Amino acid sequence: MKEFKVIEDFFKQQSVQRKDVVIGIGDDGAVTHIPEGQALVTTTDTLLSGVHFLPSTNPHAIAQKAIAVNLSDLAAMGAEPAWISLSLSLPEVDQVWLEEFSRGIREHADYYSVQLIGGDTVHGPLAVTITAQGFVPFDQALTRSQAKPGDFIYATGTLGDAGVGLQLAQLKRKIDNPEHHNFLVNRLDYPTPRLLVGTSLRRIANSCIDLSDGLVSDIQHILRASQCGAVIHVDKLPLSQAMIESVTADEAIGFALSAGDDYELLFTVSEEQKGLLETNLASANIKATCIGQLTGVAEKLELRQNDQAYEFTHLGYEHF
Repeated sequence: MKEFKVIEDFFKQQSVQRKDVVIGIGDDGAVTHIPEGQALVTTTDTLLSGVHFLPSTNPHAIAQKAIAVNLSDLAAMGAEPAWISLSLSLPEVDQVWLEEFSRGIREHADYYSVQLIGGDTVHGPLAVTITAQGFVPFDQALTRSQAKPGDFIYATGTLGDAGVGLQLAQLKRKIDNPEHHNFLVNRLDYPTPRLLVGTSLRRIANSCIDLSDGLVSDIQHILRASQCGAVIHVDKLPLSQAMIESVTADEAIGFALSAGDDYELLFTVSEEQKGLLETNLASANIKATCIGQLTGVAEKLELRQNDQAYEFTHLGYEHF
């Protein structure tokens, strides 16, 4: 099966047909329309077999995760998703694999109301690259560089679940409770981009980032960009019931601090905006937990447990 046949058979037909797509798949480039008063936000992420997912991972899950990790970046910018492009490297044309993968692309593009507008297929090691684009009103994009000393630090959802899920998928750990096992593995394979949170944080949060490489690693980006320090209370880290009942207390803290692939949002809010934040979160039924506060000591991260210093040296995932 040739490249253009793969595109025609598996990726050209879609349910979502956005009105802002003038020309989609089929030409040398896509033509799209940006609404008046909106800025375009673009992000790209690549998932490599053996690095970001196990070779045995269900292709439907690979497709969902490839979309989700990009939409998570848009969420961290306060943007609403619109379009995605796909670059797919395949070691061979496996029609069964492609059928399941393309179904995952279609289903999750439909769910998030985004349209696949183009891309590329090549022969090579299995790798999935998604470029996602979305809109944010002018001057309302969330960044990493506007955090201020005194800001409160919040995290959405629960932390560390995907790290345990990875160990389960790698058969490095066993959990007898099947519901906990499935929950933790699904948190690895099927992350949820916090898009509603991101748009709710416009004009409220001073900074925001998504947690892809682990809390301790990712918060450093905010601290460097904003020249702040931070105090994190590890006894306040949000943990799932599956995590609490499946690992020791110290292990749970370790996973929550350093495990990647959670794709929750970490953001900071001033004292003045804290009340508005909590009102907005409650009205939207969004869970976010205050886990610490920023300080004026540039790039210094302190971990505390019950107001005592907490020693932890693992910094999280790094690509190089």
